[in-house]
Amino acid sequence: MTESRSLPVPPGRAGERVDVALATLLGFSRTQAAEIADAGGVTLDGRPVGKSDRVVADAWLEVTWQPRREVRIEPIPVRDLGIVHDDDDLVVVDKPVGVAAHPSAGWEGPTVIGALAAAGYRVATSGPAERAGIVHRLDAGTSGLMVVAKSESAYRELKRQFHDREVEKIYHATVQGHPDPLSGTIDAPIGRHPGSAWKFAVVAGGKPSVTHYDTIEAFAGASLLEIHLETGRTHQIRVHMAAQRHPCVGDAMYGADPTLSARLGLERQWLHAMRLGFRHPSTGEWNEFSSRYPADLQHALDVLGGS
Repeated sequence: MTESRSLPVPPGRAGERVDVALATLLGFSRTQAAEIADAGGVTLDGRPVGKSDRVVADAWLEVTWQPRREVRIEPIPVRDLGIVHDDDDLVVVDKPVGVAAHPSAGWEGPTVIGALAAAGYRVATSGPAERAGIVHRLDAGTSGLMVVAKSESAYRELKRQFHDREVEKIYHATVQGHPDPLSGTIDAPIGRHPGSAWKFAVVAGGKPSVTHYDTIEAFAGASLLEIHLETGRTHQIRVHMAAQRHPCVGDAMYGADPTLSARLGLERQWLHAMRLGFRHPSTGEWNEFSSRYPADLQHALDVLGGS
């Protein structure tokens, strides 16, 4: 069931971004307002507008949206969640596979936020309730390092660093085949897949997305890559590598060979967030954290190395 509102833009709101105006006039969060605009739910004098367009005084604003289903944070312990660093401002975790960053519609498994709650951690309340403290995400099927804000000031500063691309995010990925060249940059826009509600793809008009990669080791039929993300789009590495015809090994959603996945014992994509670096929100000092391959990914490499 959709909801809608129609109202004139007050003169005092003239020149504001659409998402800012919606948040002020209708009480949405900035994130929800941006999502509504991205979904085509906002018109100004009958003309569709995006989240970053500007509103005009006295123009007629029409907004249509699907009400969000309330998502509860369930404090579910996650035994394998590693605590890499913890202080008054933030906690850095090593997330195991099968754990989502935060609750969402359709996800009934454990979450980082729920695991921290179960362990007695209190995180920042900034952001939507179901994503409180979350400043970036990893897919449930991707393991590795995440930072979660505990103080409100840390939330604001870490969000700014991620937005301004000041955070170092290094991943390791094992992909099918051998990229040519062995080191390079993929600069291709990413958006929703035109034929799937769950997938993303390289599409004209998508969000700018830049991935840098270097080959660490080549195996028979596969390569271990080190990847530096300049941007942070959903499924970015998986989409970019699949678009180069080198999907992550084990990544059935993006076209990985199921025979190879079975031989390596993989039930998810071979993708791990290895290193994470940022300036501490209170001290300004550069902090860098590292992780190790979990057992399933190491086993796959051992099999590839012995083939």
